[in-house]
Amino acid sequence: MDYLIMAGQLMLSLSILIVLHEMGHFLPARLFGTRVEKFYLFFDPWFSLLKYKKGDTEYGIGWLPLGGYVKISGMIDESFDKEQMQGEPQPWEFRSKPAWQRLIIMLGGVTVNFILGFFLYGMVLFIWGEEYLPSENVVYGIHADSLGQEMGLQDGDEILKVGEQPFERFNDRIVVREIIINNVPDLTVKRDGNRVNVPIDEKFVGLLASHENKNKRLFSPRFPFKIQEVMEGSPAADAGLQADDRIIALDGTPTLYYHDFSNEIRDKKGEGVTVGVVRNESDTLSLPLVTTEEGKIGVLAYSPLYLLGTKRKDYNLAEALPAGVVQGWGFLTDQFKAFGQMFRGKIDPKESLGGFGSIASMYGNQWVWENFWRMTAILSLILAFMNLLPIPALDGGHVMFLLYEMVTGQKPSDKFMEWATMIGFIIVLGLVLYANGLDIIRSFF
Repeated sequence: MDYLIMAGQLMLSLSILIVLHEMGHFLPARLFGTRVEKFYLFFDPWFSLLKYKKGDTEYGIGWLPLGGYVKISGMIDESFDKEQMQGEPQPWEFRSKPAWQRLIIMLGGVTVNFILGFFLYGMVLFIWGEEYLPSENVVYGIHADSLGQEMGLQDGDEILKVGEQPFERFNDRIVVREIIINNVPDLTVKRDGNRVNVPIDEKFVGLLASHENKNKRLFSPRFPFKIQEVMEGSPAADAGLQADDRIIALDGTPTLYYHDFSNEIRDKKGEGVTVGVVRNESDTLSLPLVTTEEGKIGVLAYSPLYLLGTKRKDYNLAEALPAGVVQGWGFLTDQFKAFGQMFRGKIDPKESLGGFGSIASMYGNQWVWENFWRMTAILSLILAFMNLLPIPALDGGHVMFLLYEMVTGQKPSDKFMEWATMIGFIIVLGLVLYANGLDIIRSFF
C-alpha cells in the first residue's frame, strides 16, 4: 500500500507537469500559426489508451509513462517522422517560421516549468506557512547519530554556527546541504560551556551525498522521555505508568533523554525490567514490568517539537510569492553547485542518480498535500533544469541549434538534425535506463 501511495503521488505530479510543459510548447506554436498534429500525455508507441481529434490536433494519453510530447508539423523531434520533411516547407510548418519564433516555441515548456515551480513554492508558503524549531529552544543539546559522531559531534553539543553561518533553525539537513554544496570547513559548537571548533573532513562531501547515507541523520534534538499516552493492555499500563510521567532510569541506569532509554531497552526483549519515573515533577517511582518480545513497553512519547516548542511564520500572498521565488532560486543554485562538485570529483555522479523509485520515495508513504505540492514544485524546477541541458532531443538541444542559427545565419541541415536527435534520444534513454537500473540494484543487492 505504501508503494501505491508513493507511486500515485509521483504519477499525479508528472501528469500535471507534463501537460503544462507541453502546453508551453503548444500555445506559442498555435499563436505563430504552426500546426500541432499531436498533444499527448505519456508516449504512445503502436497504440494509445485514449485519443480524440479536434481541428488539426489529436489529443491523447499514451501507455508508456516516460514523459509526453507535442508533435509539431515540420519539426525533427523524437517521433523521427522523416516523411514530412521530404516535401517543400509549408507556411504552417515549424521549419518555415523565423528563428526567433521557433526559439520561443522551444523555450515555452521550460518557461512554464520554471514559473510553475516558483509559483508552487510560494503557494505552499501562503497556505501552510513555515513551522520550524529554533536552535535556541534546543536546550538539551543534540543527540549525535553515528555519522555525526564520526564527524566529531558529541551528545549534548549545541550547534552555534555552520561555517560562518549562524545555526538559527534546528535542522540537520541545513548542515548536510552546507557540507555537500558549499564545502563548509567546520562547525562551531558549545560543549561543556566552551566554544569548540569541529573541523569537517572533505570525505564527508562524498559520504553525505551517497545514496546509502542520503536519509541518515547527523543529529537530532535531545529531549526528555515524557509519556503522552499509555497503550491499553500494554506492559506500561499493567505497571501503572501514566500520561505525563517522565522516564528517568532503566534498571538503575540513568536515562534522562529519550534516546538513552531507547538504547538501553533495545536488548531487553521479553525481560523483566524496572522503570524509574518522575510523576507530578516531584514523586520518584520505580515500577517493574516485562517488556514485549519487540523490546517495547507500550507508551507514546511526546515529540521533541511539542516539548521544545516550535515557531511559525505565516505569509500573505504578497509575501509568499517572492519568498517562493527565493526558495526556488536557492534550490536551482544548489543544483548548479552540485554539478560543480561532481566535475571537481567530490561527488560521485552515480550516487546522485536515481530513477522513478528514488523520486517516488521522496513523496513519503502518506499523502500529505503540503509535501505533495512542495515535491511537485521541486520536480518542476528539476524538469526545467534538465530539459535545458544542451542535449539533442531535449529542449536545450533544439535551443542550442537555434541560437547557432541566429548567430551565424546558417541553419543545420535536416540530415544533421535527424542524426543529432537520434543520438540525443539514445543518450537520454540510456540515462533513464541506467538511473532506474541503479534503483533496482539498490533494492535487491
